[in-house]
Amino acid sequence: MRAARFYGPGKPLAIEEVPRPSPGPGEVLVRVKAAGVCHTELHFLDGILNLGVMPITLGHEIAGVVEEVGPGVDDPKPGDRVIVYYYVGCGRCRHCLRGEENLCENPKAEYGFITDGGYAEYVKVPARNAVKLPDNIPFEQAAPIGCSVTTAIHATKRARPEMGEYVAVYGVGAVGFALIQYNKLIGAKVIAIGRSERKLALARELGADYVINARSEDVVRKALEITGGRGVDVVYELVGVKETMDNSLKMLAKRGRLVLIGYWRDKLEANPLDLVVKEAVITASVGNTLEELIEAVRLVSEGKIKVVVDRVVGLSKINEELERLRRGEVVGRVVINPEAP
Repeated sequence: MRAARFYGPGKPLAIEEVPRPSPGPGEVLVRVKAAGVCHTELHFLDGILNLGVMPITLGHEIAGVVEEVGPGVDDPKPGDRVIVYYYVGCGRCRHCLRGEENLCENPKAEYGFITDGGYAEYVKVPARNAVKLPDNIPFEQAAPIGCSVTTAIHATKRARPEMGEYVAVYGVGAVGFALIQYNKLIGAKVIAIGRSERKLALARELGADYVINARSEDVVRKALEITGGRGVDVVYELVGVKETMDNSLKMLAKRGRLVLIGYWRDKLEANPLDLVVKEAVITASVGNTLEELIEAVRLVSEGKIKVVVDRVVGLSKINEELERLRRGEVVGRVVINPEAP
């Protein structure tokens, strides 16, 4: 089968022929119909994220059809439409026992990170990781649910915004669009912050109450103006550079929560006094749980969250699309269809 393989930082992904996997006991083989292109792949290419496994097939947002099942698998069945949960925990550590496989202390697999992922024609996963996909969600919209929507849900549960609180989504990409919609479902007042008028216009369409163009406006001053001087109760930080992290801290209200989601090479610098006098909280969010993936699929199926797809391309276009993503030209998610030319 064809797969896009990662051989190390600074090198483009290589499209190669590799052996097609066979499902073992308790596993299923999924024919990949769609795989989302996430900023995480850029972090691999830039050497920011190095998990010591290479070569490896990247891609952790995966949707497809069950092609074959291994011994002992009764469900799902061949032909079932599924979306892949990309964590496989040890099942024994304190986090796994709480359903937090994203924090497993000794993970068995993590597709697209330490285990071959979805930039391929097939991927094999445990049967429990193949979550049934309703017929009303097309594959190209399903794949991004696995990270962009679930990341938004998990981060929101870390922040615990209340109805009527002000939340800022700092960075309006695929995760940001999902955060806007999920926080509106809770009843929060959402401020979208970005540098692209096109993305900010879409943020408004998706429910943002206010938008701030960081290219032309003073972000902190505008956020304080919007909130009547009290500051923002929750800031979801999706960029991870010094400017955005500094601004996030400055705009926090008393007992405000800064949730770090994005990252880059820059370091977070905070004066403890500024946090103490506000009783502010800095926390972080990574990945999602299986239950959050199931919730995300339900919300998209019910039309409560819209997945924004920029375009669908074949596997051979992966490096071109990663560069488009790097340049900030992608609105939502690019989706790879391994069966497309």
